Amino acid sequence: MDETFYTLASFEFAADVQIIKGKLESEGIKVFLKDENTLNSDPLISSAIGGVKLQVYAHERERAIEIYNEIRPYALDDKGHPVICPNCKAKKSEIYYDRKGVFNKLFPFFEKRKYKCLNCGMITKPL
Repeated sequence: MDETFYTLASFEFAADVQIIKGKLESEGIKVFLKDENTLNSDPLISSAIGGVKLQVYAHERERAIEIYNEIRPYALDDKGHPVICPNCKAKKSEIYYDRKGVFNKLFPFFEKRKYKCLNCGMITKPL
């Protein structure tokens, strides 16, 4: 059996991943949470290490993506409405950070939030 992992998603806090982990496990998919214990001991370093990584075995990737897409949280604007992609008008976006440049790598909390459309891949800034 192939023992390689696929990172399905990353979450800022360990608590954010628990419902999705439970759903995947209830569907028979083995789930691993990389860096969960590190963030439980010091949640302030989440941005520095990229959050908690939700991982599954690579051979279960397609099924896990299918389940995750059914229940995943999509990005909301400041008023609680889904972020709409200006390119394809899809309402399936997630928060995205470039982490480009030394400053943003050293101080990731200063980077402005952007959104990445999961339909067409376009990256936009909030309006």
